[in-house]
Amino acid sequence: MKYYSFYFKPNYMGLLKEFKEFAVKGNVVDLAVAVIIGGAFGKIVSSFVNDIIMPPLGVLLGGVDFKDLAITLKDAYTSEDGAEMAAVVLSYGNFIQNVVDFLIIAFVIFMAIKGMNQFKKKEVEAPAPPPAPTKSEVLLEEIRDLMKKN
Repeated sequence: MKYYSFYFKPNYMGLLKEFKEFAVKGNVVDLAVAVIIGGAFGKIVSSFVNDIIMPPLGVLLGGVDFKDLAITLKDAYTSEDGAEMAAVVLSYGNFIQNVVDFLIIAFVIFMAIKGMNQFKKKEVEAPAPPPAPTKSEVLLEEIRDLMKKN
């Protein structure tokens, strides 16, 4: 009776080669670039919302700073052992700012994808050049031209 070992020795060089092929594929690199640019774009949009949109909106609503909008669930206190406990606060103003951030980012991404789709559609709609005439068509044209001369 022969016993088989289920132990296998991994091929590290093959594994490394396979990982290299995966990492260098266009999709993975494109995804990495998209994540980096998306993070930077998110910071720009957050600054736009926090520094440009929300202050005038707060003034229109009576001088409200959305960052300060909160409901205090439990006031700050000092525990029996002398440790100061922070107040428990529900900061719905930050939530409102994040919702505005999201809506702006989603709208910009929607417009970018819509523009890319229109650009792709124009590429597809471009008429293809007419096919070259076949040998028999060329021969018939030559015969026609010769008959016109005679």
